[in-house]
Amino acid sequence: MPVKVGDTAPNFTLPSQNGTPVSLEDFRGKPVVLYFYPKDDTPGCTTQSCAFRDQYEVFKTAGAEVIGVSGDSPESHQKFAAKYQLPFTLLSDKGDQVRKQYGATTAFGLIPGRVSYVIDNQGVVQYVFDSMFNFKGHVEEAIKTLQQLQTA
Repeated sequence: MPVKVGDTAPNFTLPSQNGTPVSLEDFRGKPVVLYFYPKDDTPGCTTQSCAFRDQYEVFKTAGAEVIGVSGDSPESHQKFAAKYQLPFTLLSDKGDQVRKQYGATTAFGLIPGRVSYVIDNQGVVQYVFDSMFNFKGHVEEAIKTLQQLQTA
């Protein structure tokens, strides 16, 4: 069953681009934007990740963490983050175990999908955005959701 709005976000621990283990529960108490993307340094993923980078201050102002997840290695993530000055954490989900745990879709049954989750400070999923080709929509919808959470 895919994770949906109202569900508690499943905890996980994955290596970051620096090789250090990162758990979702490490961020409990603050909102998290968790985005799954297909592959480092590809056109769509670069556009999406740079859109998160360009709005990173908006996320920080909202008290939120941004975390990107793909099946790429920590070394690949490190190069990708350095090349595009990505200021947030990228996690390596080798074998797509966490992607499967979340039920994040695949495109055309082959390519890992592009799905973003906005998780509140209690660990509850407040929004899910699933779009393979609306790269910037992931960022726009996450910001809208965080703003709604702040005013609620």
